[in-house]
Amino acid sequence: MKWLKQIYLNNFFFYVFSGLMVVFILAYFYPALYRVAWLLFYIFLGFTAMDFLMLFTNQKLSASRNTPEKFSNGDENPVTVKVTSGYAFPVSAKIIDEIPLQFQMRNFEIKRNLSTGKEDIFEYLLRPVERGEYHFGKLNVFVTSPLKLACRRFSFDEGQMVPTYPSFIQLRKYDLMAFSNTLMQYGLKKIRRIGHTMEFEQIKEYVSGDDIRTINWKATAKKNQLMVNQFQDEKSQNVYMVIDKGRVMKMPFEGLSLLDYAINATLVLSNVILKKQDKAGMFTFSKKVENRVASERRNSQMQKIMENLYNVGTDFFESDFSTLYGDIKKNINHRSLIILYTNFETMDGLKRQLPYLKGIAKNHLLVVVFFENTELDAFVQKKAENVQEIYDQVIAEKFAFEKRLIVSELRKYGIYSVLTKPENLTIESINKYLEIKARGIL
Repeated sequence: MKWLKQIYLNNFFFYVFSGLMVVFILAYFYPALYRVAWLLFYIFLGFTAMDFLMLFTNQKLSASRNTPEKFSNGDENPVTVKVTSGYAFPVSAKIIDEIPLQFQMRNFEIKRNLSTGKEDIFEYLLRPVERGEYHFGKLNVFVTSPLKLACRRFSFDEGQMVPTYPSFIQLRKYDLMAFSNTLMQYGLKKIRRIGHTMEFEQIKEYVSGDDIRTINWKATAKKNQLMVNQFQDEKSQNVYMVIDKGRVMKMPFEGLSLLDYAINATLVLSNVILKKQDKAGMFTFSKKVENRVASERRNSQMQKIMENLYNVGTDFFESDFSTLYGDIKKNINHRSLIILYTNFETMDGLKRQLPYLKGIAKNHLLVVVFFENTELDAFVQKKAENVQEIYDQVIAEKFAFEKRLIVSELRKYGIYSVLTKPENLTIESINKYLEIKARGIL
């Protein structure tokens, strides 16, 4: 009796049945309607039986769901559905896909009119906001004949799983930008090189046009002619992206946590770093340091970084910056660029961690990346209508002002910083890296 599970009755069936009940009730008061009511009832049963025969007799329908191999976190991902009708007459279809529970979409359905023997292809978009495995249920297609009394359910593609990785769609976008002339449209800017980021290559004779600051006076005295040091651009500098996965990174903006914004930015920036011939590495920390990828410049480095970013998990504990300082001092021996993704809401929050940040900045070039509270900014811009709202806006402005004070406080100790909106994090991170690279301050 498996076919019984495929039988459903449409609303139109109940509307007609309710109308027949009204006729039977009226027949109690007007006996002449009694025979008419039974006649209409038998006609109704006949059409219902005909509808079941049309839907279940030697008729076929096929459908499939085509998903990407993996979802890109925080981006719109297309899911394609293909439906082919084998019925000899046009049918109406209601497609209900059992979408992964992470999306919490309980009213998802698509209605289509299917022609005989024709393939109907359409797509819908899903935007995941957390990494992990997304399990689809059944792809259900409810088919209704032109009589519209009953419908038949077909089920396909049960138990499909799609993993959600950090935003590789952003990765591809900025990768293409590297080969185009559209960088300025995205906020990426070229900066004139100041000073040197050089390593020694050889001593050579001075020729007109050489920088007189590179004259080697000892070699000049020995050769009795001007000799200069020749340098080459220093390559393969170490760049580490450090992601704070403590409770300060739990705050969501547009459904995506600050932690996942940082993870997406790390993936994109790693690709830019490797394209610039530097060594990219990363790790995360909260109570302890995890997900470590040593800075290297290998073909497999991006895959390593992506897999480690995919596997970042946290209970959002309080972050231990002393552990971070000790780990960097122990494991990173060469001067490196360290880009730290974290968040400070108040000066007090910064001052508790400032001794450890100053300790890191003694041996490395430290860039602290933290976030503007865009919801507070929108609240500040709103016109206050009563005393309570004025008070709330003053408090919000105080928090926004403290963010700017944090930037100034970090600058006092030679620590670079980036204060950015979450949605601009990737662009701002790339800009800061390119600025440091162009100025040669690493």
